[in-house]
Amino acid sequence: MSARRDLVVAMLAGLTLGTPALAASEDRAPLEALNPELAAHPYQLAPGPRPFQHRFSVSPGYGTFGSEELYTLRLGYNPDTWLGYEAQLGHNPGKAVHAVIHSLSAVVRYPLPGRLQPYATVGYGMVMVFPGLAVNAKPVTKNALAVGGGLEMYIRSDLAVRAEMRHATVIGSQRDRDEIVAYEYAQGTIGLAFYRSIQP
Repeated sequence: MSARRDLVVAMLAGLTLGTPALAASEDRAPLEALNPELAAHPYQLAPGPRPFQHRFSVSPGYGTFGSEELYTLRLGYNPDTWLGYEAQLGHNPGKAVHAVIHSLSAVVRYPLPGRLQPYATVGYGMVMVFPGLAVNAKPVTKNALAVGGGLEMYIRSDLAVRAEMRHATVIGSQRDRDEIVAYEYAQGTIGLAFYRSIQP
């Protein structure tokens, strides 16, 4: 027991006085920022409108689809200052059934100076509904149209908090009936948007 205590004391004394191992760690090169231009002032935005052209974004989020939970992952690219394209994959884990939502949307914005950036979005996709353990039920796929808008609040030039509301119309047919029925859902999400510039 005393030998172990003496070893711990010797180690602590070596760290206090400066051991070769500690000196070697101090000689290592400092860590570099992922975006070197943000290293000096990470939370300061450049003056003027936010640059969106040739930027790629990854946006995880959480919200609701109708009255159920919704988890989303969005990947976007802005070929122009005011126009972007975004692919979304969402999962709606319901109690009796669950759904997978995938869509492709256009995002239209007018870049503004400052941290708050509103935008509008319209998209088309499909909803695949899985009945789980229900007896004699098969998965169904329905078309979905969505229109809405959102707001991004930039924490730094490559990171924003994102909130969005969409009105989704799911188009499908009822069981044992021929006519087409439209189901209306409100979709709201909040999450983060990570931006990265891509040189053309």
